[in-house]
Amino acid sequence: MNNPNIQAAWKYHDGTKHSYWSIRNNPHFLDSANQPQPFKIYPKIAPFPLPREVPQTGVAALSAISEPVPSSRADSVPDLQDLARILYFSAGITKQRAHPGGEIYFRAAACTGALYEIELYVVTGDLSGLDAGVYHFNPADVSLGLLRRGDFRRNLAQATATEPAVARAPATIICTGTYWRNAWKYQARTYRHFGWDNGTLLANMLAVSAALGLPAEIVLGFVDGELNRLLDLDTRREVSLCLVPIGRKLESSLPALREAPALGLETIPLSEREVEYPAMLEMHDASSLESEEEVARWRGKQPVFTSSSPAGEEFLLRRLPEAELPKDTIEQVILRRGSTRAFDRTASITLDQLSTILDCATRGLPADFLEPPGVQLNDLYLIVHAVQGLKPGAYFFRREQDTMELLQDGEFRAEAHHLGLEQELPADACVDIFFLADLNRILERYGNRGYRAVQLEAGTIGGRMYLAAYAQRLGATGLTFFDDDVINFFSPHAKGKSVIFLLAIGKPLKRRPQ
Repeated sequence: MNNPNIQAAWKYHDGTKHSYWSIRNNPHFLDSANQPQPFKIYPKIAPFPLPREVPQTGVAALSAISEPVPSSRADSVPDLQDLARILYFSAGITKQRAHPGGEIYFRAAACTGALYEIELYVVTGDLSGLDAGVYHFNPADVSLGLLRRGDFRRNLAQATATEPAVARAPATIICTGTYWRNAWKYQARTYRHFGWDNGTLLANMLAVSAALGLPAEIVLGFVDGELNRLLDLDTRREVSLCLVPIGRKLESSLPALREAPALGLETIPLSEREVEYPAMLEMHDASSLESEEEVARWRGKQPVFTSSSPAGEEFLLRRLPEAELPKDTIEQVILRRGSTRAFDRTASITLDQLSTILDCATRGLPADFLEPPGVQLNDLYLIVHAVQGLKPGAYFFRREQDTMELLQDGEFRAEAHHLGLEQELPADACVDIFFLADLNRILERYGNRGYRAVQLEAGTIGGRMYLAAYAQRLGATGLTFFDDDVINFFSPHAKGKSVIFLLAIGKPLKRRPQ
């Protein structure tokens, strides 16, 4: 049992920190000729095409992001069109662009380096238009590939120690991470990116499911080996990250447990050669759960995080009035979204816009590691550059009070430039949002798997911020950072915390016509 030995998480976290000197002492050159293929292809499995022309939900994006799905006394069962919508608007190709090395296929959710290392699988009973089975989703042709025929939902229930959401779900989506597809560029830091990139995808998935009126939640408690065997994964290359049960049946009627022998299915190699980074494999192994009993013990209430009394000036947040909220649908916003490449340094956003982003993104995630509902592992610290109604400075977001506490006033564009790995984006943005967490408490409570949880939560909240920003015609982009320098900047308030994620928000810089 490795999960309680939390030195493994600290070894990985500290070993993958960025600093001014680590970046310069570890030059990494991209081998474009060996860049991984962007899709997982099973050449001997006939694709089952998903419907592409499906009606939109008509639900406003901000509502889909922030409003919980109401509990229903009736069964809530997705059909093939529902699954097609959820899969496409989570991981489908929304844009493509030519570049010197070929085509870049941009997907529905943001991803570090546009490398899209997250794969989706579906385990389902018989649905309208789809037979029971274990399927792989291929975004390249919007199809499902049948890996196992039959209903394996009891296998999932067993692997999750009979998590109620999984046991009652007509279908469950499983997210996996493919090491090399992201490590080609980011090396061992990719294991952090698993949480970020899986999270931005989950933000879309939860929002579209909510728009369809289908319950969905994130399940992180499962026996890793059982899920990996069910999906027939080569775990030196690809591993299960989380489950998302979709829909609900009031009466659980699971079939008998089924044998899941090794399949040895052929897949097209990602590259001519792959580089293995042992630190990632060690981190994943150390955070894996090995039995139903261990999963059951792992679940439970999160640690209580006490909040200190505010010492600085506080500013009350004010969400946009209901009548002024953008009405663009969740599908329209996902199709419009992209990672902003440049911000207009002369522009500003309003306090109402920022408040709406924070409010929509932080109302609480439906997840088995966040009990009671509404709790949050990550704290949000901000550097405000140009927000009408807030003086420039460093802030702490007090979620329960809906206020921003001013930690230090001043112009910090130069500091933001440095903290964001000396990139222009965080300096030119209107506001930079840093996700910081008390890793000591999180790892004490959850073991090494808490490291997965805190990264995944940050990515999902960040993904909701992306959507809330683009719903208001703003821009956003996720960034990496100099770990310890961020903590030092926000200290003494942030003393003892660790930086998890960074998101910059502002007005996109409009390119001049050539």
